[in-house]
Amino acid sequence: MIAYIEGRVAEVTEQSCVVVTQGGVGYEVHLPSHLLARLPEQGAAVSFYIHTVVREDALELYGFSGWDERQTFLVLISISKVGAKTALAVLSLYRPDDLRRIVADDDVTALTRVSGIGKKSAQHILLELKYKLKVESLPASAGLAAGVPGSVLRDAVQALGNLGYAEEEAAPVLKNILKQDPDLDVSEALRAALKALAKAR
Repeated sequence: MIAYIEGRVAEVTEQSCVVVTQGGVGYEVHLPSHLLARLPEQGAAVSFYIHTVVREDALELYGFSGWDERQTFLVLISISKVGAKTALAVLSLYRPDDLRRIVADDDVTALTRVSGIGKKSAQHILLELKYKLKVESLPASAGLAAGVPGSVLRDAVQALGNLGYAEEEAAPVLKNILKQDPDLDVSEALRAALKALAKAR
């Protein structure tokens, strides 16, 4: 299952972009509107965390800026009557932290601003999110060190966990990398960590 993709922008549509990997394979990736709005020009490098939706007649890739956004998408599509397109519409309007605040405030009106979600649906979604987002809203790993970018560290640790690395192994390596260069984004930190972990093994 594809969980992460790196490549170059080949084409952009109203709801997706085509990413061509280093191997020359092009993937259509559906994106939240906030990501579509800031895509670089054709030929520029991009990277996304991916969730793959498999249907009888199609295989669709949904891309996100970070692991937290991807996991929030998974929580949304686990709710009855919320499909991938509705979940993407939610994340096009609200980032994960915004959504947590909406749930904490029981803000039904905010959810009804999402295309395709009426008042009853919003109430149902909020009810389920109050339970399902509870774990997601907990702070990142308690081992975060002062001066280390928390969201980058959290996303990179989770990505390495998806690749089979234990948090106890990955977190110290990433903390060291981010202390040396705190301006790294997730994909850069991930690449550096994979190199360091490969040498250690």
